[in-house]
Amino acid sequence: MSDGLTGTGLQEFSAAAARFVDEGALPGLVALVACGEQAHVEARGRLALDGAPVQRDSVFRISSTSKPLTAAVVLALVDEGLLELDAPVDGWLPELADRRVLRRPDAPLDDAVPAERAVTVRDLLTFTSGFGVAMEMFDGPEPWPVVAAADRLRLGLVGPPRPQSLPAPDDWVAALGTLPLMAQPGERWLYNTGSQVLGVLVARAAECTFGDALTSRVLEPLGMRDTGFWAREPGRLATAYRPTGGGLEVWDGPDGEWSRPPAFEDGAGGLLSTADDLLAFARMLLRDGQPVLSAGAAEQMTRGQLTPEQARSAGVFLDGRTWGLGGSLLTDGPMRGAFGWEGGLGTSWLVDRARGLTVIVLTQRLFEGPADYAPHAALQEAAYAALAPGHTRESER
Repeated sequence: MSDGLTGTGLQEFSAAAARFVDEGALPGLVALVACGEQAHVEARGRLALDGAPVQRDSVFRISSTSKPLTAAVVLALVDEGLLELDAPVDGWLPELADRRVLRRPDAPLDDAVPAERAVTVRDLLTFTSGFGVAMEMFDGPEPWPVVAAADRLRLGLVGPPRPQSLPAPDDWVAALGTLPLMAQPGERWLYNTGSQVLGVLVARAAECTFGDALTSRVLEPLGMRDTGFWAREPGRLATAYRPTGGGLEVWDGPDGEWSRPPAFEDGAGGLLSTADDLLAFARMLLRDGQPVLSAGAAEQMTRGQLTPEQARSAGVFLDGRTWGLGGSLLTDGPMRGAFGWEGGLGTSWLVDRARGLTVIVLTQRLFEGPADYAPHAALQEAAYAALAPGHTRESER
């Protein structure tokens, strides 16, 4: 059995990782490419501008790269029979029963009609539950009334994750239930909130905290010891930076938002992790879900779930992609079919089940615009170029 990654290709991957750190685009990064039993890791730069060197096991805020992990624990509960994908969530989340829906997303809060049906577990996983982030909500001179209300209620609807600012889960979902939906359930794709709701749903269905359910169903079976909602070893946590016109400024340090357990364990963006933990999660999907999910659940998770109309409603969020359960699938280009997602605090995770390939890039530079994603795109391109000609997942067996 030949290696899936070529030596020349790995040299190019290494050079790409070095370039972005050496030229000052990133304070540091961990970049990993894996195929079969091969795993090549580049740890470059520093945890902070004047800090210790980045190591392979350095910890990063993975923000929205949390979403696939949240989907996995939900699907594990489906496999156990505790949840059903197409069942209404009202029984577990009575705060979200009998919803009303705004006539227009920017309408006053009282300009609403009854929902045509209940929200289901699948709606939350596919971000079609009727509540979340739409690009057009940022176009007007004033926030939409529902956006302003969500901000007053501290729901964390927009902006990067702030773990210490959200209410406890029961209070959070009760506050969400006071607001109308922005669209009818199943009508359109709206980002982020579905994963937050899923954390509360999991806790109630599993009769424990969301974090405990995630640990017992996903993290412990996969040996993901460094993934969690707060930094138990802050010395290993990278400092997060925001790019500005004058250079990088600190957005969050090791003693900041992730330095202690949060009241709300945010399944949309609250996790910390490492490259090897995320590789273990990817390899679970490459093993058709074992030992966490059934093969059917792994297939559903990594298969496109949206209708063409739902995908179009996402706009630039899903340009060249569709959505599975908790992550996106590329629909165009040489990476077509790969499943994964990015985190706005500077991370990306991609697993290609057809080719048996995993690409993970962890940085501490927030995404403020398309240029900030350039290191991730370049490293993914280099990883695909490193694949041996004709290599597929089946050729590994």
